[in-house]
Amino acid sequence: MNLSDGEWKLMNRLWQGGPYTIMRLTEALKMETGWSKHTVITMLARLEAKGAVRHEEGERAKRYYPAVERGEISAAETESFLSRVYNGHLGGLVNAMVDQKALSKQEIDELYEILRRAGTTEERS
Repeated sequence: MNLSDGEWKLMNRLWQGGPYTIMRLTEALKMETGWSKHTVITMLARLEAKGAVRHEEGERAKRYYPAVERGEISAAETESFLSRVYNGHLGGLVNAMVDQKALSKQEIDELYEILRRAGTTEERS
């Protein structure tokens, strides 16, 4: 499932504390996006069609919830990005980040930890 930048903004809001009505979601996103109620309705309809959002009928208005976990979409987006931009090779991405000096000391330490865990997992298999 691929999401546009706008869809990510809406999903992030839902993950932060759904459920949201259309009016509450419009108000929550107004400062960041400037979207009208009609734009939010259109985005929600797209996200429902993709299976990312669901709604329940409320007393006065529909209540919208995320239908997928953030990690599910993040993993799919990462895989899609790597496939398109780096031909599926994570090493190309990391190398580009190193060349651009885009990694902080903390991020490098996090990568070391991830690789250490991957090596430990690999040894158990």
